[in-house]
Amino acid sequence: MFDREQWAEIFESIGKNKMRAVLTGFAVFWGIFMLIILLGAGAGLRNGFSYNFRNTATNSIRLRGNETSKHWQGLPPNRVISLEEADIEALRHAIPGIQHISGQYRVWRGNSRLRYGKNTGSYNIRGIQPEHRHLQHQRIIAGRFINEVDEVQDRKVIVIAEDCRQELFKGEDPLHKWVSVNGIPFEVVGLYEFEAGGMERGSRSPVFIPLSAAQKVFNAKGTVDDITFSFADASIAGAKQAEQRAIHTLARRHNFDPTDERALWVNNNVENVGMLGSIFNGINAFLWFVGIGSLIAGIVGVSNIMLIVVKERTKELGIRKALGATPAKVVGQILMEAIFLTGMAGWAGLVLGVFLMEGIASVVPGSEFFRDPTIRIDVALWALAALIVAGALAGYIPARRAAAIRPIEALRYE
Repeated sequence: MFDREQWAEIFESIGKNKMRAVLTGFAVFWGIFMLIILLGAGAGLRNGFSYNFRNTATNSIRLRGNETSKHWQGLPPNRVISLEEADIEALRHAIPGIQHISGQYRVWRGNSRLRYGKNTGSYNIRGIQPEHRHLQHQRIIAGRFINEVDEVQDRKVIVIAEDCRQELFKGEDPLHKWVSVNGIPFEVVGLYEFEAGGMERGSRSPVFIPLSAAQKVFNAKGTVDDITFSFADASIAGAKQAEQRAIHTLARRHNFDPTDERALWVNNNVENVGMLGSIFNGINAFLWFVGIGSLIAGIVGVSNIMLIVVKERTKELGIRKALGATPAKVVGQILMEAIFLTGMAGWAGLVLGVFLMEGIASVVPGSEFFRDPTIRIDVALWALAALIVAGALAGYIPARRAAAIRPIEALRYE
């Protein structure tokens, strides 16, 4: 395979018609290049989609009270459904397989004033329960999160993020210092990592206090704005069943029609992930189809060129066979030419495509819709393997035709 004379013949054959070789190689180059670009774009879209769920449990459902739209058991429509803390335990017992559940109360439904010394800032204050950390994936970088003791004892403690620390404490260690929350003192017990975007639409971080303290201090009287729970069965069917159980449980407790879609706002992350996953699987399949189609077009071009080469070299191949060249050697010669041509052109397209995607990933800032459009190493290796197979396929039919040449007929060929 690595015989010097054989390689000299390969280069001589290619050199006889450089323009034809360049155009044929470009077809393969463009095919693999477009495949890499399209797969990189698909990866960027998928990574952007995954980024939106980075801070939330994908096997979770979130419920929020809304306004009814139907009459129910003598009650008029347009009633406001306000969820209660007691609903949390009702859901825990009604839905099998619940892993974590937490209620959330937003203090004053908007930004509240935090003060430390002379420094102030406006932040969204959320009263939450300890299990909230498993549902929203807050990563603690100093101190701790809200715990069960805080909740049971109505402790006035608060967990803040880095932007709040910089604004209020000017880079100082905030742990165990007291901040004023709408005039009420709270002790800072934790610092968590916050990333804007994704499920957190605001550019400023929320701060967390125990739900019990929020209800007591800010006169919420056992109410919650929303309830989020995760469950073991993360299938679409399991999520739909859990959602229906939750709706029917709350419908009985708050006396509204369970078929009233306006009574509750429901965000089913399992359905969201499944739906978007199906969309991106379809996009990815389409990108593979287009990319492979481009690659096949290049392979067909190489195969056609090799057929022409075999026809032009019929007399030469006949002489070689007359001088003792075996069919295997002739086949090997044609296959090597095809593999070399597709391999070199395809490798150039592969390398350029990967470098272009890496360059885009390093220059273009990531967003919620597109980020990190790089190609995994296993995909690149599969593409390289496809090139080798493509080269062999491109040369197979011409090689068979070359092997079938009879020396006497070839010598008569003009």
